[in-house]
Amino acid sequence: MPVFGRNDECELLDGLLDAVRGGESRVLALRGAPGVGKTRLLEYVMAQARGFQVALVTSVQSDMELPYAGLHQLCAPMTDRLDRLPPGQRDAVSGALGMGSKRAPDAFLVALGVLGLLSETARSRPLLCVVDDAQWLDSASRQSLEFTARRLLAESVAIVFAARVPDEEAPGGAEPSTLPELLIEGLPDRDARALLRSVLPGPWDERVLTRILSESRGNPLALLELPKTSTPVELAGGFGLPSDRPVSDRIQNAYMRRIAGLTDEARGFLLAAAVDPTGEPALLRRASEKLGLGSDAAAGAEAAGLVQIGDRVRFFHPMVRSAVYWAASSDDRRRTHRVLAEVTAPAADPDRRAWHAAYGASGPDERVAAELERSAGRAEKRGGVAAAAAFLARAVELTPDPVRRQDRALAAARATHAAGNPDLALDLLSVVEKGPLDERRRGEVDLTRARIAFTSNRGSEAPGLLLGAAARIAAHDIELARDTYLEVVNAAIFAGPQAYDDGQYEAARAARAMPAPQPPRPADLLLDGLAKRIVEGHAAAVPGLRVALRAFAEPDLSPEEGLRWLWLICVTAVGLWDHETMSLMGARHLELARDTGQATALPFALTMRCVVHVLDGELAEASALAEEVRTVAEAVGTAAPIYGALFVAAWRGREEECIDLSEQADDGVEQRGEGVGPVVSRWARALLYNSLGRYAEAAEAADMASREYIQLEMGIPVWALVEYIEAISRTGTPDRAADALDRLTELTRASGSDWAMGIEARSRALLSEGDEAEGHYLKAIEALGRTRIRGETARAHLVYGEWLRRTGRRHTAQKQLLIAHYLFASMDMQGFAQRTARELSATGETVRKHTDTTRSDLTPQEVQIVRLVREGLTNPEIGARLILSPRTVEWHLRKIFGKLGVTSRKQV
Repeated sequence: MPVFGRNDECELLDGLLDAVRGGESRVLALRGAPGVGKTRLLEYVMAQARGFQVALVTSVQSDMELPYAGLHQLCAPMTDRLDRLPPGQRDAVSGALGMGSKRAPDAFLVALGVLGLLSETARSRPLLCVVDDAQWLDSASRQSLEFTARRLLAESVAIVFAARVPDEEAPGGAEPSTLPELLIEGLPDRDARALLRSVLPGPWDERVLTRILSESRGNPLALLELPKTSTPVELAGGFGLPSDRPVSDRIQNAYMRRIAGLTDEARGFLLAAAVDPTGEPALLRRASEKLGLGSDAAAGAEAAGLVQIGDRVRFFHPMVRSAVYWAASSDDRRRTHRVLAEVTAPAADPDRRAWHAAYGASGPDERVAAELERSAGRAEKRGGVAAAAAFLARAVELTPDPVRRQDRALAAARATHAAGNPDLALDLLSVVEKGPLDERRRGEVDLTRARIAFTSNRGSEAPGLLLGAAARIAAHDIELARDTYLEVVNAAIFAGPQAYDDGQYEAARAARAMPAPQPPRPADLLLDGLAKRIVEGHAAAVPGLRVALRAFAEPDLSPEEGLRWLWLICVTAVGLWDHETMSLMGARHLELARDTGQATALPFALTMRCVVHVLDGELAEASALAEEVRTVAEAVGTAAPIYGALFVAAWRGREEECIDLSEQADDGVEQRGEGVGPVVSRWARALLYNSLGRYAEAAEAADMASREYIQLEMGIPVWALVEYIEAISRTGTPDRAADALDRLTELTRASGSDWAMGIEARSRALLSEGDEAEGHYLKAIEALGRTRIRGETARAHLVYGEWLRRTGRRHTAQKQLLIAHYLFASMDMQGFAQRTARELSATGETVRKHTDTTRSDLTPQEVQIVRLVREGLTNPEIGARLILSPRTVEWHLRKIFGKLGVTSRKQV
């Protein structure tokens, strides 16, 4: 039977269940003020879910700091299906649920595992997941469930959340959410009047009823509860004087008045039940005995209609729990927490025991603080970074010894930063700084502050902050100091040209002045090589940097080192024009990020791999990875790096898309001081304009990409020189490019790879004449032809063909231009293909327009799935790659089969 006054909402929920019965997935967040009826609607949807499996999560405020407490409620009954998940996801979910795992679970892998677990559970029967009071979910569970909800599609799963918004807010004031929402408002006047009449029978003045209805704002709980605690005199006046307090406050006050009328023993039992979120009757009986409550205390509380006692002790409404807790004195609350800590089994639930003990403490207590510190360690092992931070922050408050308090505050700041709360982390650092600091501890504070700055804002301030921290740490921890100097170099790459004065040069000089550990770690070799490059120049550093590249290629490299430094290794390989190492290390970085589920590392690893595919002329593969970057970022709710997509758009010659993405890259310097954004943006425009034959615009963009660098960074600024040389050679003023060619040659000669020598030869040919030019063109084609860098090879054929046509050798020019056009068209580099076609037309050769044989009705995600099927991946592997459940992959494949007119994976 529909909920009174909620026919429309019940009809919507019925439709949601019907869709899930039909094989679809549905997600809905019910949002509304306390008492407005969200829980009743959840009870309705559960009652209507005939034939469904139902999983219920009831969140309580005191569980917000316990990692994966909500997820444990949801998934514990499904653990018999864990063995159907991929190993990494299975281990992550097992660790999050406290079932044992080899390593701390990554939140991204946990979320992927939950998605797969719900999908597997729904294979036999549709699954309804209900989450009440979702605003009190612990952060780890909330992130996992929101992630899962965003990725559901064809799993026969419904997730319905209910969460509060303050009742004084307007409908548009609810907390932002990416999930479909239904705002639950007060009852319409007619229904509200009928509900009020049911609790206020008898003749009442119509003006009194109208006043009561206006005061309650149609809130069903207010209409039911407020009259119970109002005297006839108050009711006669319509709740007494008009009140501007929120309805939720008035309901809370009404409950407090009811509680005040109970016996001391009944109030004592209610307080114990409010303090203990588990609702276990046996635990509450033990607590009641220790509190000295009589045997009829529970019965008195139940008789008041505020709790139900069955297999669990449940409050009539969450607001009752809150009213009971805050109606008690602070001494009574602390005493009850202490008793519950005593009766909670330390082996079964040590973290809840520690939490109770913390709230039961009346002042600093080292014993309790130490137990909270141990709870933080357990939380971290389970992947509950936010919980670890909360335990440590509370431990700081209870630590009596000033020095130990500083150490715990520093640990809490690091954990809080890792949990994504930089403001609170900075507050905790200020606690550390209140006491005297030795040089080591001051360095650690500075390092934490610098890392917070770099994570929050990858701008120009981070290198200087990291540099100062490294200098302080150097006398106490050489390895940490050297790692920090390497972080300076890394941060300076993001900061761009403005990072020289207080960044790379000082870090390089300081690193060279301190000894490296023996034997040196791969990171030490990398730091030494980069420092030499910064101080002495590229040529002097090449041998040492090659040693560092080989060290990172060793099979015994730890995953931690790989995830931390392989991005910088790939950038270093680009600087050495070492395509093979860049490709291998980029693939290894991506594999590590996928295997460990590192959601923060994955977008950057995908972007680097995307660049490799672009260089190889595999733009379809690069585009798929750029789409995957967007998918991952969307799934975890972060901003997506756009550089991979920008590379693809520039090489494809898609002007509108490239300009839009380059403007987004420009925004990085305005919003975060991220100076590398405009550099990449202007290089991309230069490449685009060269492909379109708009050479003056290309020259201007390329010049802006590199002119501010005192010493060229590895990669994009150097590539900007290449674009500048080509653009200037076409504007009739080749002399202006002589300095750019000298700067380029300094780097390419030292590296000596086919990639480097081919680019140098092609650039030199553009600025030469006669036989000298032709020799350089042929050398460029030969050198680049030995590499996998097909786009640059095609450009060598193009510019040679253009030169041949201008010298009157039409037939020879046609041959080179036809090769170039074939390569560009096959790689979907349409800008360069059109430039080549125009040149061919000038020789009298007509080329057929390249037609895309790919079926245009495949969506981008379906194209990704087809690509992965061709690679031989299974549905679970494709699902893990694209952050979909295997059932959703099956659903997509059925659609793909129909669109392509095939019936099997082999035919795909």
